[in-house]
Amino acid sequence: MATSVRATSDGSPRSSRTAPRLSGDPGPPAGWRAKLFRLDTKASPYVYIAPFFLCFAAFGLFPLIYTGWLSFNEVQLGTHATWVGARNYRELWDNSFFWGALRNTFTLGVISTVPQLLMALGLAHLLNYKLRARGFFRVAILAPYATSIAAATLVFVQLFNPDYGMINQLLGHVGIGHVQWSSSKWPAQIAISAIVTWRWTGYNALIYLAAMQAVPADLYEAAALDGASRWRQFISVTIPSIRPTIFFTIIVSTIGATQLFGEPLMFGGTVGYSGGTDHQYQTLSLYMYDKGWQIGELGQASAVAWVMLLILLLIGAVQLLVMRANRRKLGG
Repeated sequence: MATSVRATSDGSPRSSRTAPRLSGDPGPPAGWRAKLFRLDTKASPYVYIAPFFLCFAAFGLFPLIYTGWLSFNEVQLGTHATWVGARNYRELWDNSFFWGALRNTFTLGVISTVPQLLMALGLAHLLNYKLRARGFFRVAILAPYATSIAAATLVFVQLFNPDYGMINQLLGHVGIGHVQWSSSKWPAQIAISAIVTWRWTGYNALIYLAAMQAVPADLYEAAALDGASRWRQFISVTIPSIRPTIFFTIIVSTIGATQLFGEPLMFGGTVGYSGGTDHQYQTLSLYMYDKGWQIGELGQASAVAWVMLLILLLIGAVQLLVMRANRRKLGG
């Protein structure tokens, strides 16, 4: 054990002992080994995360930048790009089909997201109680999410078939006439929103359930001592406690509704890419697909993609401001 002598503040000597070195400890690396050790310590974290950023740059960032460049060009399939400035955006502004697709995206998002989240909240509240076979029910409500879009849509197409579908047969028993689910605007949008609601309700319910289980039990006990019913506890305790999770699901569901593509495409069959014979349920994603793949106008399709991105950023900014205002209100 090594001993060293140091002077104290008054000048008197003071001995200090260093920690004993273990027999198998080689000590700090020296020379090139020390440089390699420092390089490994500093560079290793970046090497570990590099694959993600490489994949993001190749499959995310580059397509985004390239699409933005194409939106300022006139490009046909198999031809060279010609710079036209903001002409593609001006043509979108004057295009009635674009505004119709935007309205359809909004209405489909509302009638699919609002019932979906309300039903998910109710299911999560029921599953939060001690029920028999609770684990089975939690797995069962997630089964629609595990089902592919194609399989789910094909089943619902048969259910909503105007000639032999089960939905029309059930409606006929309550006096509702023959509904043309695919050729009318609102029936078609209701049918598509039913597919979206069926697929995503269980997923959001499990997210709400996880948030509800993190609520302290003391809050419910205090509310019960005050005479609050279960409904009052749900309104006054559960909802305020999981409000951040509710805002998260609203943001994610809004983004998903804005990008709605697979369900209306397969629901329309051979005319699915155009959103029906009269474009009655054509979303922005379908309009972009129609412009880019069916017509071949890649410049305008890229402009639609960037308009969708700007809409999502705007929605996210509005919801972020609402969340911050709510936090200030609760803090005050």
